[in-house]
Amino acid sequence: MTAMAYEPYPSDDVLLEGFLALQTPEGFKAELIDGEIIVSPPPGGYHERAISQVNRQVMRNSPLEMDFSGNRGLVLPSGGRCPKNHVIPDGVFAPAALDLFGNDMPYMPPDDVALVVEVTSTRPQSDREAKRCCYARARIPLYLLIDRDRHTVTLFGDPEADDYTTSHSGAFGKPIDLPAPFSFTLDTTDFV
Repeated sequence: MTAMAYEPYPSDDVLLEGFLALQTPEGFKAELIDGEIIVSPPPGGYHERAISQVNRQVMRNSPLEMDFSGNRGLVLPSGGRCPKNHVIPDGVFAPAALDLFGNDMPYMPPDDVALVVEVTSTRPQSDREAKRCCYARARIPLYLLIDRDRHTVTLFGDPEADDYTTSHSGAFGKPIDLPAPFSFTLDTTDFV
């Protein structure tokens, strides 16, 4: 009789299949980040206020017309056990001319995404570290992290390998410059 090898973790295929088959309650979102399935409750009002403020300012001030999505997932390369990460950023901006949102798929590739935005909530370390690395691996040029616990806004740029090589942070209320294609100064006063 041959002994069967025991795998303490499900195989990548089984994990991905199980993740894609999840049926989360309405308003909840499920993400697969470096082999871990994370289910988050619906966001609160302060969380949504920050996203709304960023969206409004980008639409009003960006010289390039942008599309915005707060519900589309991204399929990102992995550096961990999972072959692909499936994340749902709080906000995704892409040049409108590219029509990235012009299909009915729940997840899209990150190609040509100009900026992702995350507001910390129930798992802030995921936004600060795991998601930041995922976005950098996907070569998304800009990552804006609104950290409600620390009362800071950080713009990460220049992705290389598993992280961003530049970052600019400031306390809520301090403006932060968004480079091209946005080319304006983001007002963070109402992020509290």
